[in-house]
Amino acid sequence: MPKNSKVTQREHSSEHVTESVADLLAHQEPVDYKRSVLNVTGEAWDKQKEGDEELDAENRPAWNSKLQYILAQIGYSVGLGNVWRFPYLCQKNGGGAYLVPYLVLLIIIGLPLFFLELAVGQRIRRGSIGVWNYICPRLGGIGYASCLVCFFVGLYYNVIIGWSIFYFFKSFQYPLPWSECPIVRNGSVAVVETECERSSATTYFWYREALDISNSISESGGLNWKMTLCLLVAWSLVGLAMIKGIQSSGKVMYFSSLFPYLVLVCFLVRGLLLRGAVDGIMHMFTPKLDKMLDPQVWREAATQVFFALGLGFGGVIAFSSYNKQDNNCHFDATLVSFINFFTSVLATLVVFAVLGFKANIMNEKCVVENAEKILGYLNTNVLSHDLIPPHVNFSHLTAKDYNEMYRVIMTVKEGHFKELGLDACLLEDELNKSVQGTGLAFIAFTEAMTHFPASPFWSVMFFLMLINLGLGSMIGTMSGITTPIIDTFKVRKEVFTVGCCIFAFVVGLIFVQRSGNYFVTMFDDYSATLPLTVVVILENIAVAWIYGTKKFMQELTEMLGFRPYQFYYYAWKYVSPICMAVLMTASIIQLGVSPPGYSAWIREEAAEKFLFYPTWAMAILISLIILASLPLPLVFILRQFHLVSDGSNALSVTYKKGRMMKDISNLEDNDETRFILSKVPSETPSPMPTHRSYLGPGSSSPMEMSSAPNGRYGSGYLLASTPESEL
Repeated sequence: MPKNSKVTQREHSSEHVTESVADLLAHQEPVDYKRSVLNVTGEAWDKQKEGDEELDAENRPAWNSKLQYILAQIGYSVGLGNVWRFPYLCQKNGGGAYLVPYLVLLIIIGLPLFFLELAVGQRIRRGSIGVWNYICPRLGGIGYASCLVCFFVGLYYNVIIGWSIFYFFKSFQYPLPWSECPIVRNGSVAVVETECERSSATTYFWYREALDISNSISESGGLNWKMTLCLLVAWSLVGLAMIKGIQSSGKVMYFSSLFPYLVLVCFLVRGLLLRGAVDGIMHMFTPKLDKMLDPQVWREAATQVFFALGLGFGGVIAFSSYNKQDNNCHFDATLVSFINFFTSVLATLVVFAVLGFKANIMNEKCVVENAEKILGYLNTNVLSHDLIPPHVNFSHLTAKDYNEMYRVIMTVKEGHFKELGLDACLLEDELNKSVQGTGLAFIAFTEAMTHFPASPFWSVMFFLMLINLGLGSMIGTMSGITTPIIDTFKVRKEVFTVGCCIFAFVVGLIFVQRSGNYFVTMFDDYSATLPLTVVVILENIAVAWIYGTKKFMQELTEMLGFRPYQFYYYAWKYVSPICMAVLMTASIIQLGVSPPGYSAWIREEAAEKFLFYPTWAMAILISLIILASLPLPLVFILRQFHLVSDGSNALSVTYKKGRMMKDISNLEDNDETRFILSKVPSETPSPMPTHRSYLGPGSSSPMEMSSAPNGRYGSGYLLASTPESEL
């Protein structure tokens, strides 16, 4: 042995030797098992492939700054649902009381699962396919299922952006085109369009001018060329934002994430100055405490939490995979979760300030119309003047005076009151009219804006906000497709992104035919809810029960530099899986109890009518659910019976530069902190290997002593390093 070797120096030294075998091996040159006699797999060493993998890890794109990353996560999680779904649920489920179950479920379900997805993406630095292949190869179908759901959601979500683009360009005129009903000339006679007169100007513009909607899903009616063009513009925007990956989409996020907040604040200030805004806000946040005991309220709150944070789509994992491994993803998870919540509350304030103003306008209109009826009855002696209180002045009739007069007439004319056709004109009734989704954005809100001073300006701002909210979510959704596919199959980023957008546009033409709105409803209701719930449950099980919560907590301790709260241990292992299982069961029951159907706009009646899906539409609906869930059992079967490579590592001994490490998958709890000749728990190295070599179906190592149940871990010693950095 050379005289200058470290071992020889120790022999001649009088110092007491305290180093472990791991310490000694850590100073030696790394031995590559593929190029050594320890290569028992018979696997050929591919120098080029190994070099490519190392370069891929080193050259992985990264966010330019922490702010850019946070804005990307906020832009993805804060979407159209915060503006038009949360306020509706808040109104429907008890006003201010709804915030209690929502906040509770956000803390016990949303935050832990959001943190979990951020952590696995940041630790493994791959998209959803690579992450779940790594953690549990047999559950690798999770990543593919996420990609399919992202594709389905992206198809119809971009159609909504197309609708917003249409309204955006229509807003550059005064008066706004949906402020009045169109006049139709019948020879020399000018009459108001019947469909518009029987509904309203904004409703008519939405269904007839924008969508030109058919009477049912069975009546295709051909393509709506205006919406087809808008959909092309929408996909072009998404493609341009995504074409360079996070280098391009990250810059877009600075505007698309921040601009909606500017608009919401402007709308809130303007809304609070409107007459009746306080009525709307008071109505919104007046708690109906009895609603908190309703299980349906908790189910809808859990569903909203689930979708508000974008869990299961793969976008969260994709964005976090571009982080440095020492990034504090726990802080990110907490920050983004609560920003999402406060954004929903801010949007609710804005919506109901504006709807309170609209309710007052509509209530005054109701009072005027019914006062004219009463005057007509007085002039024809149908009603006696004695029924009118002496202080009532018809030229300045208030809602309070009308309600008093209404009650008197109803009491005296009890037997014939219905024949008079008088309405109560209660402000509460107007405020209780629940609207959500497109009905809120494209009908109720647009109608309110027609009464704003400088209404075109506010309309432009509102629809530009919707475009940016949608664009931020679409970038995250498309990242849930592009990142894992590019990571796994090494396709060229620009070519795949452009091809994906073109293919999605062609398939998306189904949504811009005259019956397209009904397909949007179908996809929104059924393509994602159940498959994503299953995906997130399996994600939770894969980490907490298969990989191991204790091992995962140790990984986080090494990665973050501190141990996460014990709350997450119990949340991941028990609370979240149980809650998600209950939610999945409730969703299945809901599907069974409520027959699948949709609200169709009947032109002749100028009203909505609930229709059941025809048989062929039911087949599409069921196919969507099955297709989105199919990768889960398919990949499991293929890998369980070794029909395809699972990428797992059956080799027990590998040598790479770093520390000696023994798998702890089969050790007792008390042994976990001593599995390498180490006495300090914090010195325990990461159990997650960086690189694993697949031996092929049926292969085994002579050096292997035992295998983990999933064939991924052996019980030998590993000398491994973490990727990119030593955590």
